[in-house]
Amino acid sequence: MIDNYAKAYLHDDLRWVRQSLLAKLEGLSEYDVRRPLTKTGTNLLGLVKHLTLSEARYLGDIFDRPYPDPLARFDDPDFRNRDNMWVSEHESRADIIDGYARACRHADATIDTLPIDAPGFVPWWPQPEVKLFNVIVHVLTETNRHAGHADILREQLDGAIGAGLAAASEQDDGDWRAHCARIEKAARNTCSGT
Repeated sequence: MIDNYAKAYLHDDLRWVRQSLLAKLEGLSEYDVRRPLTKTGTNLLGLVKHLTLSEARYLGDIFDRPYPDPLARFDDPDFRNRDNMWVSEHESRADIIDGYARACRHADATIDTLPIDAPGFVPWWPQPEVKLFNVIVHVLTETNRHAGHADILREQLDGAIGAGLAAASEQDDGDWRAHCARIEKAARNTCSGT
């Protein structure tokens, strides 16, 4: 009983965070979803592309349920994780989003089909023998991590914050300035010992 509850709970959280991640692309130009926004080139559409590989690989091959499309291999000596974190001019936003949706459906089928204690094997992990539970938690953690990145990138682009993408500017700019001033004061007082 608890196994089914845990699996359903984790799966629901994974579905929610996937939707939240995709919402960060809404209303942005092609340039804004693709452009590098950090020193390492992190960009919104690249995060989606990266998570496509995670969903397909971890909730596919690891459980002998190969994803039907060709994928980069984590254990390939020529694989560099940064190669799947950006989108070329030959890849459309629709293609990336559709690829993510397909990978998520494939992952969902794995989660729905297998019991939470189904065995899997992750050759690049220090303890490679895993259960479906371990991998769902890993993919959920990875997706949440990158959704957090997407939150910050989106706020940098146009001020949109939260799951509903309300603009921070919808609140009084004075309120935000006052809030930031309180944070700055606390940081400075901590450093000065006052």
